[in-house]
Amino acid sequence: MNTDVIITVENLVKRFNSHTAVDGVSFEINRGEIFGLLGPNGAGKSTIISILCCLLEPTLGSVVIDGSDIRKNANNIKKIIGVVPQEISLYHTLTARENLAFYGKIYGLSGRALKSRVEALLDMVGLTERADDLLEGYSGGMKRRINIAAALLHEPRILYLDEPTTGVDPQSRRRIYDTIQDLNRQGMTVLLTTHQMEDAEKLCHRIAIMDKGKLIALDTQKGLMELVGESDLIHVLAPEILPGPVESIKRMPGVQKVSLDDGNMTIQLLRGRESLVGIIDILTSSKTQVESIYIKEPDLETLFLHLTGTKLRG
Repeated sequence: MNTDVIITVENLVKRFNSHTAVDGVSFEINRGEIFGLLGPNGAGKSTIISILCCLLEPTLGSVVIDGSDIRKNANNIKKIIGVVPQEISLYHTLTARENLAFYGKIYGLSGRALKSRVEALLDMVGLTERADDLLEGYSGGMKRRINIAAALLHEPRILYLDEPTTGVDPQSRRRIYDTIQDLNRQGMTVLLTTHQMEDAEKLCHRIAIMDKGKLIALDTQKGLMELVGESDLIHVLAPEILPGPVESIKRMPGVQKVSLDDGNMTIQLLRGRESLVGIIDILTSSKTQVESIYIKEPDLETLFLHLTGTKLRG
């Protein structure tokens, strides 16, 4: 992977009246990298994408994209980026082929070049056979795949994907993963935002974790997981969990954090398997009606809980 920096974000701040949506965020994205912004809804991810698209002006800080400052050279930047927004931006009363032809003309394509590009992109997203069907008959995942194709018509160097797998079926999710990885192998730089752990784990070379407008960690997945150490997560589902057993569990050796969320208890601890029997004893002796209890190996969810004290919410 080419290590040249293609995007530099320094001390980025975006305020909306009294609300600070992005609070002093800095990071760099390397040319040819899949870079993930992971965090819950409201973390500031989409605001950052809007700034990088030159749709929002930063309150403070600077952004340079492939040598161009977003405040001075927005037109240059728009020519080299493709954007797949979180909301589907297509015409549902047109066919997939008609949608792509329409957007291609906006990008200045015409004639054989436009037709060839549309056909190539339909093939890439696996929808050639449905190309002449109206989009109103497409599944959410199929629409999102056409949305990705529309962002690629002008052959951008950088692709922004804002929550690319939200609301899609498993087949479309796999197809979107394959498409992103194929584009990256061809040299495209990809920035994606997500609150889906699976997206970040499967796709990203590096992951920036955001919460409440701040960047709280940035590294490879392996590097991030080293922050957690040997922690496990134990999930308990019960209709009612009383304060007494919760306090008893918090006092157990190796327990690092305990969080409660509407009948769910998540326990972060060292050597979870060794402590599982003791946790079950505490719950049963307090007559807690446990519906399920299971243990998870360390993953990005564990990391988010470790860093914030809360679970990654949608």
